[in-house]
Amino acid sequence: MWELEAELGEGPVWVERDQALWFVDIKKHHVHRFDPATGGRRTFDAPEQVGFVFPAEGGGFVAGLQSGLYRFDDGTGTFEQIVAVEPERSGNRLNDGVVDPAGRLWFGTMDDGETSRSGAFYCFHRGKLTATGIDGIAITNGPAVSPDGRVLYVVDTLAGTIDAADIKEDGSLGERRRFVTIDDSDGHPDGPTIDSEGCVWISLYGGWEARRYSPIGDLLQVVHFPVANITKVAFGGSDLRTAFATTARQMLSPEDIARQPLIGSLFSFGVDVPGVECPLVQL
Repeated sequence: MWELEAELGEGPVWVERDQALWFVDIKKHHVHRFDPATGGRRTFDAPEQVGFVFPAEGGGFVAGLQSGLYRFDDGTGTFEQIVAVEPERSGNRLNDGVVDPAGRLWFGTMDDGETSRSGAFYCFHRGKLTATGIDGIAITNGPAVSPDGRVLYVVDTLAGTIDAADIKEDGSLGERRRFVTIDDSDGHPDGPTIDSEGCVWISLYGGWEARRYSPIGDLLQVVHFPVANITKVAFGGSDLRTAFATTARQMLSPEDIARQPLIGSLFSFGVDVPGVECPLVQL
């Protein structure tokens, strides 16, 4: 565990070439690296709010900053823009993403004020940015992709819904279908993650737990936390059987934080079913 008091910890991803976990603190503009074997910890400053970083072909990372996709060089700590995203929507930011087995980067945008339904999902592959047609969402989360690369899962956090859509050979999407609905009283669905059996892990913001659902939407497992706001789970370690979970303390009062002093920490726990290795983004 790393007690780093993240304002909005998000986007954990295990990077095989580093044997390290990378994640971000969106509101503090931080990119973090954690090396479980050594306990090593590094923090990089981003020029804007940063929603995710994913390993890229040829080295380095693709980072989702507020204004678009950037090439992040962890050797120099520099960011260079690849493509602007929604330049006409200055109130939006990039939030969460995933890389599918074909090297396509899927990600969402959202209203930074978390009220306007201005968010949408996009796909970036080999220099081309494509709108998926899934839009009109205030807080997007995910996407997540099945291990075979054939199903995309998208989250509408305020609506409490996770939908699925088939990914066609050309990268376009089939019609959306409802996968799971989370009741408001249980918390709000945040970042989704897929394990090697195709089960979907959903972190619950304000729900004190993460849930594992079968590929047909049956609830299989619940992991409880000593903090309320779980944002996303990622699988790492040499066998991908260590789950890492980011959390957030944004908008909590001092009294709330005093009741859950570990809020904002990076947590870990063991799992029986391993995760899936993160592919490299094809630029």
